[in-house]
Amino acid sequence: MDNERSTMINIGGQDYELILTTKATKEIAGRYGGLENLGEKLMKSENFEMALDEIVWLITLMANQSLLIYNLKHPEDQKTLLSQEAVELLTSPLELASYKEALTEAMFKGTKRNIVSEEDSKNLQAE
Repeated sequence: MDNERSTMINIGGQDYELILTTKATKEIAGRYGGLENLGEKLMKSENFEMALDEIVWLITLMANQSLLIYNLKHPEDQKTLLSQEAVELLTSPLELASYKEALTEAMFKGTKRNIVSEEDSKNLQAE
């Protein structure tokens, strides 16, 4: 996958790419009302179990994006999607905390805008 759009994490000895796609953004918006509300929701989770559930959901969603892209491009060689239960069984709470940085990085990369100015004579003022 494109390193400028993704961040790698390891779950149960296997590497997964976290990637923020339009599909994932729509699912996040449906659950939280938008990306801007995500951080607030995670910080204000009523209890530890709820906070863990939200992080597991987000990791599963973003890790599955690279698998879905692979499956789209390779219909003859489908990979199994990661389940929330698998993430829960293959990780520890300490690992989940370390994945928060990777999640943040992947979301930043997914929303980053590269703005390039072009020199155009119509924008130059006559002297």
